[in-house]
Amino acid sequence: MKLIITSFVIICLLSCAVSHNPLRSTFRSLQRGKLKDDTSYVYTLPYEKGKRYRMVQGYFSRFTHKERAALDFKMKRGTIVCAAREGVVVRVKEDGDRGGLRKKYRPYGNNIVIQHADGTRAGYWHFRFNGAMVQAGDTVKAGQPIGYSGKTGYTALPHLHFLVWRFDMAGHWQQVPTRFHSTAGDHYLRAFRRYKRP
Repeated sequence: MKLIITSFVIICLLSCAVSHNPLRSTFRSLQRGKLKDDTSYVYTLPYEKGKRYRMVQGYFSRFTHKERAALDFKMKRGTIVCAAREGVVVRVKEDGDRGGLRKKYRPYGNNIVIQHADGTRAGYWHFRFNGAMVQAGDTVKAGQPIGYSGKTGYTALPHLHFLVWRFDMAGHWQQVPTRFHSTAGDHYLRAFRRYKRP
């Protein structure tokens, strides 16, 4: 009983910590439809056509995304991950063989990074060991399989962590909000909802 209460207190403390990143309110307004956007690129959901997955964590959420405009899709190990946009693969790491909810596991996180024509990059994290289907230098199309999901790196459960960013003129990275095309239309995704790729 004491362990359950302690765990509950820790979760409550974590959930009370909210990001003060100035982008947070802008991203949330886009998600809620308070800001209208019909000019940004519309991404393909990063999994196979006809599949539906739940987004378990969204932009600047209160658990591990407090400073990240990232999206987490719950996926079983071995689920096929697809490119959300066409581009060139600039990084592949697939030698990580462990994971868990401790920061010591962060270096083991397998990932693939794809650069797009407009200079933005998309990162896909937590692939299984030897789970990449592409190599650095490959050109990929939107919807093309790129690897298999897993639970490597800093993570509590198997999932796909997705993030888009660009570099400004000074070389600082800036996070980019992403709209996706789903069977429900084109919109910014919200946590705890399931989205189906048409």
